Amino acid sequence: MTEPPVQRPVRAIGAVTARLLHSGSPYEIEIADVGGVPTRVWKHAAPTLRAALEASRDFGDAPALVYGDERLGHADFYRHAATMARRMAEDYGVAKGDRVALALRNYPEWVIAYYAAASIGAVLVPLNAWWKGEELEFGLTDSGAKLLVADGERIAALGAALPRLGLPVIAVRTDGPLPETARPWPEVLGEVAPDAEPPAADLHPDDPANIFYTSGTTGRPKGAVGSHRNMISNQISADYARIRSLMRLGLDMPDAQAFLDAVGAATVLCTVPLFHTTGAQSVMYPALAKGGALVLMYRWDAEEALRLIERERVTAITAVPAMISQMLASPRLGEYDLSSLLVLSSGGAPAAPALVSRARSGLHELMLGQGYGLTESSAIATVNGGSDYLLRPDSAGLPVAVVDVKVAGPDGAELPPGEVGEVLLNGPGIVHGYWNRPEATAETFKDGWLHTGDLGRLDEDGFLYIVDRAKDMIIRGGENVYCAEVEAAIHDHPAVGEVAVVGVPHEVFGEEVAAVVGLLPGAELTVEGLRAYLEPKLAAFKIPEHIRIVSEELPRNAAGKLLKKRVKAEFKLGREEEA
Repeated sequence: MTEPPVQRPVRAIGAVTARLLHSGSPYEIEIADVGGVPTRVWKHAAPTLRAALEASRDFGDAPALVYGDERLGHADFYRHAATMARRMAEDYGVAKGDRVALALRNYPEWVIAYYAAASIGAVLVPLNAWWKGEELEFGLTDSGAKLLVADGERIAALGAALPRLGLPVIAVRTDGPLPETARPWPEVLGEVAPDAEPPAADLHPDDPANIFYTSGTTGRPKGAVGSHRNMISNQISADYARIRSLMRLGLDMPDAQAFLDAVGAATVLCTVPLFHTTGAQSVMYPALAKGGALVLMYRWDAEEALRLIERERVTAITAVPAMISQMLASPRLGEYDLSSLLVLSSGGAPAAPALVSRARSGLHELMLGQGYGLTESSAIATVNGGSDYLLRPDSAGLPVAVVDVKVAGPDGAELPPGEVGEVLLNGPGIVHGYWNRPEATAETFKDGWLHTGDLGRLDEDGFLYIVDRAKDMIIRGGENVYCAEVEAAIHDHPAVGEVAVVGVPHEVFGEEVAAVVGLLPGAELTVEGLRAYLEPKLAAFKIPEHIRIVSEELPRNAAGKLLKKRVKAEFKLGREEEA
């Protein structure tokens, strides 16, 4: 089957879960000791990234990586990664536990280098390609990288730091002279033999596999140390969440699995950076693990994304909400054949409920969903999809079967359904801690639980609702104002494309609510018109006192998250008359 029917009665959550988790099911669960903590894990997950790479050979010539006019089949992808793994070990002395840094765009070499290093037990350090020279140098020195794989832009950004670091570099897609410590990728790779194999390595599911640096919107970024199990759990978690949504609609497991296989083994468009946990763990790994093709984009462009969906017959996309909004707002949306698209998911940042109605009105019927997770939870923790997403578009969804979610008060005590507190997570995706940051690790990871810093609530059925970041909540005259609630109300307006709500100082109330609103192309809206729209939706103290309506895009980091400090600084909220 290729299309999930949506007009069926919704099955009870408990009944579906029981049918999915039975013995012999692909979603069977077992208990494993993870860092001394008994943890529910997926029984049939690949043990390591090396095992996942070796499985690529079974998919033969089916496309694995697509970039522009370049195509690499799964068997060739395996041989390239195996060859590069051998070069890393033999030419550069990379061994188990050594850090290999990646600082480049979404090129095929990023994916090949990642699997190559992981297959010999090295720890990957994906560096933010938006970082400047000093930030890149910080990532390299903080992680203690032994080898750097970088493109020309990142090599140029590092400049004089490279000789000072004395770090060997494998240079990807560069023009002109290279630093003394650098060699071009083709030269390092050399001949790719038909029988290429990576060097032998003794790997365990809980061995460190990567260090993903957090966004770093405040202070220095922290490196979250993830394991092979962390990375690999995402594929089965994503499959489990999707098949749960389909079976909730009334499908039997074989039909639901057939739809899932059609999506997973086809073509996935990678719209987000691979150095972000959403890109690597929720998009790259699941696509390749199921024999699918990963279509890479040099940089995000809504028009190019639409063109690639048509050209490559893309079946699934996971993107941040801002990207989806831009695609839906494209004046040329109706000119492209998007009929191959079966799944459209958002992740990496909260999605406004209005995005659901816009997607349903702008596209054909497909499976919509959003997920919730953090770098520290290795992406997927909860998923809302199918009919559940249509009925509860403001929810982050249900936990996947191996994840526990609870909401705790300031004293750490678990709160009952409906009450707002800090969201805590537990499961096989929780990382080992922060690289060389014992105090930050102890503060965030306690007794097997990740303290997310997000405020949320659970309903009686177990659906999670993220209210706000604890540090972003506005307290106006003793009243709590959750930015996410105000943003969702503003986003409902048909003229609004994006919005950032922040708090600004006030002598009497302590803080006031402010908003910067970006409009959709061709749309018009006044400050007075927006306030009138919000009056029946929000209490008066929640309606922004300061509103700026702008034409330029709001500042975001590479993960698509709004940079609210920059929003405050660039638009001088609360300090000048409204525009």
